[in-house]
Amino acid sequence: MATELNWWRSKPTESLFHPSAAAPGSWRADDDAYRLSAFLDNCRDGSDPVEALRDAVMDEFPPTTGEDLFAAVARKASPFSALAYALGPDATLQLPGWFGDFLLDADEVRTHLPAATEALTLTGATRQRAVERIHAWMTGLGDDPDHDAEELLDGPLRVLRHAARTGRGAAAQVRWY
Repeated sequence: MATELNWWRSKPTESLFHPSAAAPGSWRADDDAYRLSAFLDNCRDGSDPVEALRDAVMDEFPPTTGEDLFAAVARKASPFSALAYALGPDATLQLPGWFGDFLLDADEVRTHLPAATEALTLTGATRQRAVERIHAWMTGLGDDPDHDAEELLDGPLRVLRHAARTGRGAAAQVRWY
């Protein structure tokens, strides 16, 4: 894993996608995009006990989205991987938990909030670049040209801030169906 992480760190400013000639406004993934996707996929623990925990946690999620719930869904491409690509390796590692999965009590939310805020608070050209990278991921590796990149950047931090403000814990998970 260290080898792949070091490789990813050597790539943060390079685009791993090229404009698609077949679908204007979409992107075509290069070999490095597939390599990063495989690395991020392989960081996920899909063991039976972890999946059982994910199911139990999912049962506790609120039934509708709002300030206390954020959900990103896509076909073929992982929204978390798109976010990680947009943020880069060092900012991704500032997020709580393990590559999109965490279960935090209220104290842990407050502990992790400053680093998550630093990683996810993007403005100006940096934010525009992140939105473009999310779009490239979601069209180059998936088929979701209308994915809400802005919400993918804002939703996780909104939930963490809400949890900190209300004294609650927070959970996140990457699910594949």
